[in-house]
Amino acid sequence: MNIQLGRTKTVRRAYGIDEIALVPGSRTVDPEITNTNWKIGSIERDIPIIASAMDGVVDVNMAVELSKMGALGVLNLEGVQTRYEDPEPVLNKICSTGKENFVPLMQEIYKQPIKEELILKRIQEITQRGGIAAVSGTPLAAIRYRNVIKESEADLFFLQATVVSTEHIGKEGNQNLDLFELCKNLGIPVAVGNCVTYEVSLKLMRAGAAAVMVGIGPGAACTSRGVLGVGIPQATSISDCAAARDAYQKESGKYVPIIADGGIITGGDICKCLACGADSVMIGSPIARSNEAPGKGFHWGMATPSPVLPRGTRIKVGTTGSLKSILCGPAILDDGTHNLLGAIKTSMGTLGATNIKEMQKVEVVVAPSLLTEGKVYQKAQQLGMGK
Repeated sequence: MNIQLGRTKTVRRAYGIDEIALVPGSRTVDPEITNTNWKIGSIERDIPIIASAMDGVVDVNMAVELSKMGALGVLNLEGVQTRYEDPEPVLNKICSTGKENFVPLMQEIYKQPIKEELILKRIQEITQRGGIAAVSGTPLAAIRYRNVIKESEADLFFLQATVVSTEHIGKEGNQNLDLFELCKNLGIPVAVGNCVTYEVSLKLMRAGAAAVMVGIGPGAACTSRGVLGVGIPQATSISDCAAARDAYQKESGKYVPIIADGGIITGGDICKCLACGADSVMIGSPIARSNEAPGKGFHWGMATPSPVLPRGTRIKVGTTGSLKSILCGPAILDDGTHNLLGAIKTSMGTLGATNIKEMQKVEVVVAPSLLTEGKVYQKAQQLGMGK
């Protein structure tokens, strides 16, 4: 639906995850027989959840544990894990500093150069312990460290930027990333993001992306929308990019999964993303709340330490339970932030979907009052959905 914003702009209405609801159909399914498997490249996972490549979320231990549980964790190749031989004291300092000194401290910490030997070491630590070595870097990191990544035993590379495209106009004399060439010659599947539109998603798939990450600015610790004014609400952007995936499959015969990235807190949020067309989700703050998270109850974005224009902040998410409780249960909280897999399977059963492809086809309605209707007591008492 187009809306006339003024004399010069006709705009489209876009919807966020909080504004929609999923509608049960004519059948239900036993949650125990639902199948949540999905695939990226040649790697199959039982759980459609990826832990974000953020320093407060994923370290070597977290990547290994998530792999063993059937999920996936992505290690940030430009974070403290590859800048410091022992990142523990650095993480302690980040977690203990006050709000006023946080950004200058982060900028100072992330000035330490990235060490190629630590990139290799962290990847080897993950693979030697039986984990899937999924690693992330910006386009600049892909240019600088592609040979190291190629020579390592990494399984997946996530090329991530606030906004990524196949057509970048750079300064004269600067080397630009050839996305087509990277996807073709890196030797491992390359997931690319982030984007929010049909057109860019289709171009990224045609460039050889093994998966496309969708979402600009909705993350709990991200401030890009406030700093840059850029973004599209997740429900609309996921649906648009999923349409590009389907069009590309018809065009090429290849299926490229869509990963909803950002703004996802509860099991219900994940279910809505899947219903909008996502194959998997990437989450940060829910995993940062686990006992095992390197952030020790804090969470911060990848763009937070930017020396020029920080677009993230550090938030206190607290520690609410083990990684197992958060991911697979049993839940010890009543607000939807624990047993995320159980929520997905129960929602699928309620909606009559036996697998993710069927989940992507369930009916969705616009429902701005979904999270507040009838929840007066919960809100007043700060319980359940009123927290």
